[in-house]
Amino acid sequence: MQTIKRYVEENKQRFLDELLELLRFPSVSADPSYKEDVLNTADYVARKLTEAGAENVEICPTAGYPIVYGEKIIDPLKPTVLVYGHYDVQPADPLELWKTPPFEPTIRDEKIFARGACDDKGQFYMHVKAFELMVNSDSLPCNIKFMIEGEEEVGSSNLGIFVRANRERLKSDVVLISDTSMISLENPSLETGLRGLSYLEVEVTGPNRDLHSGVYGGAVANPATVLCQLIASLHDANNHIAIPHFYDDVLSLSEQERNSLNEAPYDEDEFKNDLGVKSLWGEQGYSTIERTGIRPTLEVNGIWGGYIGEGAKTVLPSKASAKISMRLVPNQQSDKITQLFKDHFESIAPDYVRVKVTPHHGGEPVVTPTDSVAYKAAEKAIEESFSKKPIPTRGGGSIPIVALFEAELGIKTVLMGFGLDSDNLHSPNEKFDIANYYKGIETIPLFHKYFAELSMEQN
Repeated sequence: MQTIKRYVEENKQRFLDELLELLRFPSVSADPSYKEDVLNTADYVARKLTEAGAENVEICPTAGYPIVYGEKIIDPLKPTVLVYGHYDVQPADPLELWKTPPFEPTIRDEKIFARGACDDKGQFYMHVKAFELMVNSDSLPCNIKFMIEGEEEVGSSNLGIFVRANRERLKSDVVLISDTSMISLENPSLETGLRGLSYLEVEVTGPNRDLHSGVYGGAVANPATVLCQLIASLHDANNHIAIPHFYDDVLSLSEQERNSLNEAPYDEDEFKNDLGVKSLWGEQGYSTIERTGIRPTLEVNGIWGGYIGEGAKTVLPSKASAKISMRLVPNQQSDKITQLFKDHFESIAPDYVRVKVTPHHGGEPVVTPTDSVAYKAAEKAIEESFSKKPIPTRGGGSIPIVALFEAELGIKTVLMGFGLDSDNLHSPNEKFDIANYYKGIETIPLFHKYFAELSMEQN
């Protein structure tokens, strides 16, 4: 541990400068206007992997953005860890809410503010620097493969194709991902599950053109009003999702499991104050920790229609649209839930409008075993680094490729995140604490050490 700390201390400014450089690339995969920036980001990642000591580094083309691959095989008989991350980021909109420009990383209060600071540039780059540390200190205990993609924020549609075509190349014993959060540096945690995702878009159309709201208002249904009514009907008075058969496959936890989950530190007043809300909302009968980790949800991610420019325009819009995401829990299936939503939404639409439901992407929920060699290695690594045993938690977000890795490569994943839920992921003013960044670099080599040791003991 002293060797690790010394290396980090000697190189901490360079580690920080390199991350800041990475964050200056506006690698927004959802917006085609950033195509060259996304490709340049892949080049930078490949260069830094090579400099860190990786071999066979390659920028692998896909039908979309490329996947950066690199490896270091020290002994085929030793265990192999596949490190996954993504270099693409969410759009930065709304730009006016950022205190400083999203792609000009700024340090305030020992935190890095930039789009992608935590999700996932800061977190995957910890692995690159931890790898460099192990190579340069001649302490790499196992084989490492890197697969850093550029389409996670748009559904990883080409990753499955790449994985299926490269099963032998990607053959490993475990996947290690840092794209999740922990409770805090004072209360470290390990996520043992993630929710799945069904993401789609709905469009409600009324008249064949925008209309004068005075001339036609009261005679023609307003698609924006109808859309709001339809969306409001998707939850009942108890905030349950009111889609028939939506909960049929939900795997409920036992009372003991629920109690164990709620032992994680949680201060409701602090939670509300951080978000600037007076009270919380959610499915009745469950705690906040349960609602955000083990229960499915349905949320409107964006809604629009009619005139939204400056000043007034008295218009009855022809169309109104919304983007909707549903977070899923074991044993729900994204394709099935998408179809249930589509059938229901179309069935409740009144005949004075037409509705269109367009699925975008989805992913399956996952639960990671806590009795595996890999989980125990992560537990030991965090306990040594933080001087405290990590608390097992369930993550509310989705990483669809975790289920993909298990299906295609036959291996489980360890979710060892160092971000915080308060890091404003997908929001303006995204941040990553510098202390968490350095702590990740210190902790990751310990995971490899213990994974190698425990794997050899098991064999």
